[in-house]
Amino acid sequence: EVQLQASGGGLVQAGGSLRISCAPSGFTFHDYAIGWFRQAPGKEREAVSCISGIDGSTWYTDSVKGRFTISSDNAKNTVYLQMNSLKPEDTAVYYCAAVRIPNYWSAGAVDYWGKGTQVTVSS
Repeated sequence: EVQLQASGGGLVQAGGSLRISCAPSGFTFHDYAIGWFRQAPGKEREAVSCISGIDGSTWYTDSVKGRFTISSDNAKNTVYLQMNSLKPEDTAVYYCAAVRIPNYWSAGAVDYWGKGTQVTVSS
């Protein structure tokens, strides 16, 4: 059974930090990029960041560059998103996802979705 088990998230003040995790199972991580999309109320789901299972290369959307860091722990089969200097506009439900390489990291290309985890940043 394919699963993307997400954890973490919560409520934090602006300028604070949170870490969310995603543990994929039921498929070969090496064949996929793993990462996150987010969706704020009334807005479309947007791509945030991903990491390649082949070579560990990473991608970030411009609005989080320099603040968010994605990483993977192959021994634990877990992907982490460290979010620093959080802003109220980062408030959203964050969804872990997997896209088969070499498809483009976009919502339309997602093969597997995890359940969302809420991140709320207060001003």
